[in-house]
Amino acid sequence: MEKRNNRYHIDLKELELKDGSIAGKNLSFEFENHDDLFKIFYLIKTKNLFEDEKTSLEFILGLKLFTEVLIKNKNHPLFEDLSPAISEFMKKLKSY
Repeated sequence: MEKRNNRYHIDLKELELKDGSIAGKNLSFEFENHDDLFKIFYLIKTKNLFEDEKTSLEFILGLKLFTEVLIKNKNHPLFEDLSPAISEFMKKLKSY
């Protein structure tokens, strides 16, 4: 049977906190996504949607994590009003 999702691993580490307290917390987790995220990172970088590459990477990572949760929970009442808007937003993004 063919896999339907790509698997990824994220390591998130606090580097500096705005209140000056000691940073050091870490979060590590695996997740699945139906898209090839590295292909999307490359496509968005080449389209220069934002002024810098870092912003493009933050945008795509956040969007893809969020939309995958939305897809997996499409019948959740929390997303009821948001789903149509996200669908339109994704169509607009893909047209760039």
